[in-house]
Amino acid sequence: MSSSNDRRQREIMDLMMKDFKVELVNDSVKEFFVELHGPEDSLYQGGVWRVRVELPDDYPVKSPSIGFATKIFHPNVDGLSGSVCLNLLNQDWSSVFDLVMVFKDFLPRFLKEPNPDDPMNPEAAELMIHDRPAYEQRVKGCTQLSPIAHLKIKPHNCFLIPKKHNIVRHTQSHKVPVLLRRILQAMKR
Repeated sequence: MSSSNDRRQREIMDLMMKDFKVELVNDSVKEFFVELHGPEDSLYQGGVWRVRVELPDDYPVKSPSIGFATKIFHPNVDGLSGSVCLNLLNQDWSSVFDLVMVFKDFLPRFLKEPNPDDPMNPEAAELMIHDRPAYEQRVKGCTQLSPIAHLKIKPHNCFLIPKKHNIVRHTQSHKVPVLLRRILQAMKR
C-alpha cells in the first residue's frame, strides 16, 4: 500500500510540475481536482475545466475515475454526472499509464476527437451527427463560460450583474482577483 501511495504522490507532483493546477480534497492523494485547458485547434480551445479524479486503492492496476466537475458539452461525457466514456480509462487501461498521460495526451485527444457512435450524451451525439453547426455552437457556448464557471468567488468580493450575452456591467475591481479581472475585460471587448 505504501508504494501505491508513493506513486500517487509522485504522479500528483508530476502533474504540478507540468503546470497543471491540482486541488486535493481533504489533503487526500486519492481524490483531487485538476484544471484542464482545452486543446488548441479544437472546439474546446480557450476553455478551462475542473476535472475530478479518484484513484482506487489498487491504482495503478485499476484505472482512475475521471469526471468533469465543470459543465462541458461532449458526446462522450454524461451531462449530469460529468463521467467520461474513454476506453483508455476503462477496459484498455494499463498500469504503465500515469496521470500526466491522462491529462497531457488522453483527455486532450478525447476533446479533439469525440465519438458520437458511443455516446454518454445522446443530445450532443445527435447534434454532432445531424446538425454540426448547432453542435459547434453548443460546444463553444460551454467553452466560453468555462473559465468563469469554476472560479471560487465570494459574494462580497464581486457583484456580477448579468447584461446581454452574459457580459458583466459592474464589479468592485479592487477586490476582484487578477485572473477574473482579465476575463471580465476580455468579455467587455
